[in-house]
Amino acid sequence: MYAREVQLSMSGRRKKEKQKKFFDYSLLFLIIFLLGFGLVMLYSVSAYEAQSEFGDATYYLRHQMRNILIGLVFMAITTVIPYQWWKKLWVSRGVYAISFLLCLAVIVVGSDANGSQRWLEIGPISFQPSEIAKVAVIIYLAAVLSRMPKQIKDFKTILKILIRVAPIIAAIAVSNLSTAIIVAGICVLMMFVASPKYSHFLVLGILVVAMGAIFILTQSYRSNRIMAWLHPEDYPDQSYQTLQGLYAIGSGGLFGKGLGSSIQKLGYVPEAQNDFIFSIICEELGLFGAICVILLFVLLIWRFMVIANNAADLFGSMLVVGVLSHISLQVILNLAVVTNSMPNTGVILPFISYGGSSMIILLAEMGLVLSVSRGIRLDSDYPTQ
Repeated sequence: MYAREVQLSMSGRRKKEKQKKFFDYSLLFLIIFLLGFGLVMLYSVSAYEAQSEFGDATYYLRHQMRNILIGLVFMAITTVIPYQWWKKLWVSRGVYAISFLLCLAVIVVGSDANGSQRWLEIGPISFQPSEIAKVAVIIYLAAVLSRMPKQIKDFKTILKILIRVAPIIAAIAVSNLSTAIIVAGICVLMMFVASPKYSHFLVLGILVVAMGAIFILTQSYRSNRIMAWLHPEDYPDQSYQTLQGLYAIGSGGLFGKGLGSSIQKLGYVPEAQNDFIFSIICEELGLFGAICVILLFVLLIWRFMVIANNAADLFGSMLVVGVLSHISLQVILNLAVVTNSMPNTGVILPFISYGGSSMIILLAEMGLVLSVSRGIRLDSDYPTQ
């Protein structure tokens, strides 16, 4: 009897040892490395313009470091909070509702910057509600999809979900079409992963393209962007930034001119620290540096896939898929714009471009993914690599 009790005790101890909690340190390292690389490139790209405009070469660097520190605090908070908390009905709906109201507020009382009304100002704080909408939609959709895993195969269910998120997409599209496209893309990709029937998304794709065409035709400046993309030489004013970015990419060659040696950043590429920072990376670090940056994002997405595949429940998996969709779409759109593969949309490169709201929200999303990774139970069959 005693031997049997000892055997059961040892068996239980082994089981506990096998079911240790997991934390994705590889993902954390990639995030920190991308942030560090982004700070180096941001200072290299922005020092000249910051000195010219503000008399301080570190102006953009200091503000970006502040944004990163705030973002890391949010990342730590969302990492520590058990991700299942966000699934609660009042939490997921509340986050969505607040985000929707903030996007409506932008239309009414939003502040204008660089010709776009995308910011809300509350005292000394200025932020973009459209960035908050990205993570709000991810949380809300993950909660909805995790409650109806079988119904999602019905096309009517897909339409019902789209009707729920259509108001916030429309509110964003009024002043920020590029972000609306990203939010719509996140929704479609999350449903695509959850649904066993892929044929439904062919019809959905046609509807999305039709809606995009309507939004483009309703505003003349959007139509002009299409023409400037197709014939950049004929529209030198509208396509000036794109052409200068292409000159930067072409002059970088295989290994680039060297860190800090860019010519195009000296006032030729407008706002180079934002949307077009990748073109200066190509000029200074060449094709080799550009491929290394792309590989870093590929590794980041791979870690997302590992966590999503091994998440403890469907809600956690959908959360990670939503963040994966956001990062993937934003990287692809930014690189496509910089290389003139699509019209200029004003999408920044995650973790590297200068940004306040976008950086803080990105790091908060990374906290959600790390929280999901903490919920994974290790056993002998878990693929940690």
